[in-house]
Amino acid sequence: MLLLKYFKSLSSSMIIAFVIIILMSGSVCAGKNVKVLYGQIEGTISLAQVNLIEGIIKQAVDDEDDLILLRLETPGGLTTSMREIVKMMMNPPVPICIWVGPEGTHAASAGTFLVAAANVSAMAPSTTVGAASPVSSSGDDLPETMNKKVTNDLISLIKGIALKRGRNINWYADSVGKGVSINAQEAVTLNVINYIAVSPEDFLEQLGAKGLLINGQELKFSKDGYTLVNYEAGLSYSVLSWLLDPQVAYYLLIAGILGIFFELVTPGVILPGVIGGFCLVTAFYAMSILPTNAAGLLLMLFGGILFILELFVTSYGLLSVAAAISLFVGSLVLFKGGEVQQIPLGSIIGTVLSFSVFAAIVVFLVAKAHSRKPAVGMQGMVGLEGEVFRTFSGKFKVRVRGEIWNAVNVDGSGLALGSKVKVVSAEGLTLTVTRIS
Repeated sequence: MLLLKYFKSLSSSMIIAFVIIILMSGSVCAGKNVKVLYGQIEGTISLAQVNLIEGIIKQAVDDEDDLILLRLETPGGLTTSMREIVKMMMNPPVPICIWVGPEGTHAASAGTFLVAAANVSAMAPSTTVGAASPVSSSGDDLPETMNKKVTNDLISLIKGIALKRGRNINWYADSVGKGVSINAQEAVTLNVINYIAVSPEDFLEQLGAKGLLINGQELKFSKDGYTLVNYEAGLSYSVLSWLLDPQVAYYLLIAGILGIFFELVTPGVILPGVIGGFCLVTAFYAMSILPTNAAGLLLMLFGGILFILELFVTSYGLLSVAAAISLFVGSLVLFKGGEVQQIPLGSIIGTVLSFSVFAAIVVFLVAKAHSRKPAVGMQGMVGLEGEVFRTFSGKFKVRVRGEIWNAVNVDGSGLALGSKVKVVSAEGLTLTVTRIS
């Protein structure tokens, strides 16, 4: 009996120990120092941000970081780039958290999808999320049929994301279908996000206290139990992000057209042509990534050609007017799809007017130079007036422009000393003159 009781007590102890081991294995020790890689996504979502996220994830894996924390501030961006980022965020090798901040910022349009796709999302007070409805390049609604297709496709995508992350499916669907937008307090109440945090440190403190489930294990850490490492994006990201700004791409295109135009109307200057060619190629690269309207691009190039034709065709300024109109219309429709922030109308008007005035001045100066009589060489003597300086044996010399020249009368006759003459033509060192009556 004593032996039986001993085994029973031993079995109970083993069971308790076994349960404790299981519970401990289900969570990561709170004393562990958690490594957090911190990156920032700003501006329009484009290929630059896709490359940024790829670099952050790669570094996190190489450095064996436990979490990735991204600060998000965006007005939206390219649907294609947003989808690429969402795919990486839905199956990350390292959990990805998003904090929308600081106060006053927003995660609109494509940014809403990123908030939905994060493992854990937080927003600073006085920030907003939503307004993810697709629009046209002018900001208006898409045509009815196209709007249905695009909207339904995006609704299906964001509902699937919200379902997997356990967030409010109906609200996320309305953010695309109805374009609704809410602030941070409403977002946390409606289960659109997980936390309200005034800073990344506040976010991590709340996350560490509540814990995060990773591959069946609960990650918890104390207020001082993490290390925050900033991700350095590098020069390539800065250049690509700058280049893929629609306004930058537009100004590069204008500079390229202007440089090539100046080189064509003043051959041999070289530098404007080199700079224009570089700007044009760079602009074409940016526009191959941005949602560029081919018609808008062709209209702008056509406007530059019309300015050049003004040199060779007498149009009394009509070609210049047509060129300015072509540049203006092309600028308005250069980008399509509503996926990027459009170029402000004021910038377009100012740029087109400046380009037109500069081109008109260049055309005028070149045309004036072509019509001017040669000022050097023998042909520069034609039209000048002089005086018979010496006569001998039926021949005479004239003083023109302070110089002494052999001369013959246009009718072959001689001229008296002191006669006023005008140069008709010049050949060799002899001038043909006519008497001024």
